[in-house]
Amino acid sequence: MLSNKKGFTLIELLIVVVIIGILAAIAIPKFANTKEKAYIATMKADLRNLVTAQEAYFADNSAYTTTLATTQYQPSSGVTVGSITVGAGTFAAVASYGGGTTRTCTIQVGFGSNDGEPLCN
Repeated sequence: MLSNKKGFTLIELLIVVVIIGILAAIAIPKFANTKEKAYIATMKADLRNLVTAQEAYFADNSAYTTTLATTQYQPSSGVTVGSITVGAGTFAAVASYGGGTTRTCTIQVGFGSNDGEPLCN
């Protein structure tokens, strides 16, 4: 009697499962870090768009505003632009990403250092 069985042994299958587990353990933390970087990039882009909308408003009204109409500025989905502080020829704003990260980004215009550059904590 000749036996012609084809297939994988239990040891071979266990080795493959262990290798897949090791690769997953390496990849998952890197993926989480990538998501946070994407959230931060979105907040920075929204703050730059806010600066553009504020400058357009300033050109028409000779002053910055604490509120912009949704036709002038609409943040990305998930991004919340909190308080916009307005002074004489200056403004500052804070952005956060709900549920994605605890980090926030701020931008200041007219204050001198880091003028118009989003900074994140």
